[in-house]
Amino acid sequence: MDRRDQSTSETQPEPSDGSRTRAGSTVRSLGRLLFTAVLVGGLLAGTAMLAPIAIDDLDSIGDIPITERPAPSSDPPPAGERNPEVTDPDDPGGSAYETDVETVTATTVEDFVHAEVNERRAEHGLDPLAWDGTIASVSRAHSADMAQQEYFSHTNPAGEGPYDRFTDVDNYCRAYGENIAMTWVDRRVESPDEETVVEHQTAEGLATGLVNQWMNSTDHRKAILEQHSSQGWDRAGVGVYIDDDGAVYASQNFCREL
Repeated sequence: MDRRDQSTSETQPEPSDGSRTRAGSTVRSLGRLLFTAVLVGGLLAGTAMLAPIAIDDLDSIGDIPITERPAPSSDPPPAGERNPEVTDPDDPGGSAYETDVETVTATTVEDFVHAEVNERRAEHGLDPLAWDGTIASVSRAHSADMAQQEYFSHTNPAGEGPYDRFTDVDNYCRAYGENIAMTWVDRRVESPDEETVVEHQTAEGLATGLVNQWMNSTDHRKAILEQHSSQGWDRAGVGVYIDDDGAVYASQNFCREL
């Protein structure tokens, strides 16, 4: 089956086979929800979807090559504080999945994502974002909640959005943004550029795939590169949760401290 990357301007429902890979973004500034297209007063939950394809014993799908097994991850640059004074009570802590290459831990993926996002920002002349352990804890709790309640959205089934999650834990951001993504580890999926089929078997490769999802989607790229408004970020946190079946949920939240 030919499944391609798709972008939409609203959160998509969970497909019946549970096999979609998606990304979403939203931005809040000065107590008001913003469209990342600089429209005030609304909530943007943009999504980019990439459907995994189960493939066995194939070298390619048509003209699309399947990447070879990768080398184990290098050591990531530590993102920052892992035990902040204030944490989300629903933060599940660590999660992991064992592949044929290495044990992929959520903590390592978070380190790689944070570093790679700062690299992408540097390429556009932006300062690096400081790691914030409290923000990461809020992000991780939301990623775990999406996995456990089987939804994909900035708003949970109880109707709570990013603003609620932040203020419930520690309200010190005068502006914030959120990117979310869902993919798989140890399962072959089409890459967002539609030129390769990848299988994330390492923490480093998984992190690159997540950042590519966001950078290949206009709304999410705007949040990373601060193109949504004049309000910039100075800190961020990444929260990743890896489910037992290899489903990966990731949230990155951005903040401008009060």
